[in-house]
Amino acid sequence: MSQRHEDLVAWQRADDLFIRLHQLAAGFPRIERFELGSQLRRAAYSVPANIVEGFTRRGRRERLHFLNIAEASLAEVGYCLHVATRLGYVQLAQYHELKTELNRTAAPLVGLIRAVRAETVPPA
Repeated sequence: MSQRHEDLVAWQRADDLFIRLHQLAAGFPRIERFELGSQLRRAAYSVPANIVEGFTRRGRRERLHFLNIAEASLAEVGYCLHVATRLGYVQLAQYHELKTELNRTAAPLVGLIRAVRAETVPPA
């Protein structure tokens, strides 16, 4: 595994996605800035933040815990985007583009989770 979390493709894509979604949420109607916009930002922030936290943990079980939270937060981001699109805050073409980015972020994250699960536990 990498020596720095910044080298992880999963973290790089999650970080880029967070910035993009943070900027998107800033354009939501005023009534949504503290509701859906805030929820989208918090869920999107949680993905790279939990990858970092999982990366720094020494135990396999702890690493998996935080990486699984990152994966769940990414799913939450997907739902927030779905709702924002249904409410008309995101155009359908932009939604599809963002869903592609979401999937591009999920792929290396799932790979990272699989790699950590496959780690052998040294005998005590």
